[in-house]
Amino acid sequence: MLDITHIGVNATKEHQRIIRKLTAGLGLLFVDGKIAYEPFPEVMVDEAQTSPTPDVLLFDNQSQQNVVLIEIAGKAGAKKDFAKVIEVCNDYEIAEGFVYDYISKNWRKYKYGVGEMTDWPSFCESIGYDLNDFVK
Repeated sequence: MLDITHIGVNATKEHQRIIRKLTAGLGLLFVDGKIAYEPFPEVMVDEAQTSPTPDVLLFDNQSQQNVVLIEIAGKAGAKKDFAKVIEVCNDYEIAEGFVYDYISKNWRKYKYGVGEMTDWPSFCESIGYDLNDFVK
């Protein structure tokens, strides 16, 4: 059983600033019809039961599927968060999971069924955009 407390609240201003930048930038792309998935901050992966709440979740409203999750972490939490992203992606069959370390400004990417992707780890294949462009 997945421990739902493993993706917790990190309420530093920088953490929240990155979430805002991601949801604002991705939200504009969604509204303009440039991406098919709606970004949600801090929403449960499974609304039918208590479940993990990633920092940002891209959701396909047509298929009712979670497509991408993004976690924001400081340097100390990034490694643990990446392990959690892998677990959540595998448990809920989410195509892509990302962790952004806002201290070192590094990204890590996990692709469901493939594993960690080290080439261009900030590029989100599901939407065709580099997520790093939104956090600058």
